[in-house]
Amino acid sequence: MLLLIQYTLIYASVLILVALGGCFSEHSGVINLGLEGTMVMGALGGALVMKYIPGAPAPMMILCVVLGAVIVGVLYSLLLAVAAVNLNADQTLVGTAMNMLGTAAATVIVKAINTAEDPNNVSSTIQYIRQKKAFIVKLGGFEFNWFMLITAVLLVCAWVLLYRTRFGLRLMACGEHPQAADSVGISVYKMRYAGVMISGFLGGLGGIVYITAGVSEWKFENGVAGFGFLALAVMIFGQWKPTNIALAALLFGLFRALSNVYSGFPLLVSLNLPSTLYNMLPYIISLLVLAFTSQKSRAPKAEGIPYDKGQR
Repeated sequence: MLLLIQYTLIYASVLILVALGGCFSEHSGVINLGLEGTMVMGALGGALVMKYIPGAPAPMMILCVVLGAVIVGVLYSLLLAVAAVNLNADQTLVGTAMNMLGTAAATVIVKAINTAEDPNNVSSTIQYIRQKKAFIVKLGGFEFNWFMLITAVLLVCAWVLLYRTRFGLRLMACGEHPQAADSVGISVYKMRYAGVMISGFLGGLGGIVYITAGVSEWKFENGVAGFGFLALAVMIFGQWKPTNIALAALLFGLFRALSNVYSGFPLLVSLNLPSTLYNMLPYIISLLVLAFTSQKSRAPKAEGIPYDKGQR
């Protein structure tokens, strides 16, 4: 049971971070379907930090890995910001392209690095066996991951930022009625850039949390197994609200955790279900949940609509 709770919390942490990223982007008026690619690039940034500073003290390791992941995530998200805000490109197509580019670019980069260090090593894998220990504290039979605490802090910060600050209210105004926001002196372009960059920050962090969740190495050509899209489902189910997103993430995280620990539950083993079914559970549940709740969903009114300053 402790193992189930442990995996539920770490997978929920990934979903909370990435779904909050999508929430900020869409509240600004930009649909970010590129969260999957952002996660992969953020994971790459964090993994490379672990690769090149293997002997750093735990606090420095945590800080540097987080910085590496979020910096790469933010920089990668600028592709969407420029395309959507400055070029008025179709945000759905740009996000889809970012997902494909993210996994491909990360694979090529890691293979190039590995080949440069060892011509016989053409894999897209980065190992971080010893470095991963910096993120884990053992409390009896439970492994507490510092990313869980970071996620909880960022969840509170996201709620405060959206609902208790001038910035958050301006950001949401740009996603609801950008013309009205512009008429009172709010820069819609700057707000949308900020929303997408915050999305990159959180998406990149979610990527490194995901790849370190249960393994000590990652093969980047595997991507992040659709977790970016699952986070979008969590965001929609949570109605673009941080507290609801957290509750939805715990639900989806529980079903994802079952695929890791179902063998420890005699009742589940007795069902003789294939292990692949448990891996599919969170995605099946997401389809069912969205099918029954999508009609009641209320997305920001101006999301996905390029802003035209001359339109009123």
